[in-house]
Amino acid sequence: MAYHGDSKIEEGNALRILIAEDDATLAQALSFTLTQAGYAVDRVDNGLAADAALKGDSFGLLILDLGLPRLDGFEVLRRLRKHNTSLPVLILSGREQPEEKVTGLDLGADDYLVKPFALNELQARVRALLRRGAGSGAPTLQYGHLSFDSVGRVASVDGSPLPLSLHEAGVLEVLLRRFGRVVSKEQLVEQLYSYDKEVSHNAIEVYVHRLRKKLTHTGVEVRTHYGRGYVIDHAQALNHK
Repeated sequence: MAYHGDSKIEEGNALRILIAEDDATLAQALSFTLTQAGYAVDRVDNGLAADAALKGDSFGLLILDLGLPRLDGFEVLRRLRKHNTSLPVLILSGREQPEEKVTGLDLGADDYLVKPFALNELQARVRALLRRGAGSGAPTLQYGHLSFDSVGRVASVDGSPLPLSLHEAGVLEVLLRRFGRVVSKEQLVEQLYSYDKEVSHNAIEVYVHRLRKKLTHTGVEVRTHYGRGYVIDHAQALNHK
């Protein structure tokens, strides 16, 4: 698996989910389901790969199978919590043993799901964990007339839905989470796509162009900083620059 460079977005990494699961069929089903919901999903099939990914890159959620080869899920979690105490972790296990669940929670897991499970239940747990990870306040980003629900991944203008594609919504969320600050194309690619996806900067430009048109009269505006990236800010403030 190839990884991007060191560029990170401190906020907005909730778009990325890492699945550590060695059952290829289940991992593929989870990946498809969460990708359809608008998340960028990366998959690893052993504990050492999970440990390396978690040390090197930024994610918004870890879905962790306990029965991983090369390094079990408990050890992955133990190592993770030594350097990251805030990343939400959802444990998957094929064994419903109370002591196993207690151990996982004591090591710092946030939720525990026993196989087999319904995919809609997993999606609900993911939304709840991301909502919890966003803090005690409401997970809604509000600027001008524009609101963005970072859990439901939907935008609205004065309460009326603003139709956005999954990629447009992703770009909007990343920019809103760094409101007033420049976000590079590389950072947008990192936040919006899995590592195995080849994405051109031209694609990012297309999504930004479409998003900019849809944000007219919302009270916010996307501006291009040539050679650096994009910034979203209050439209009135931009008009006075």
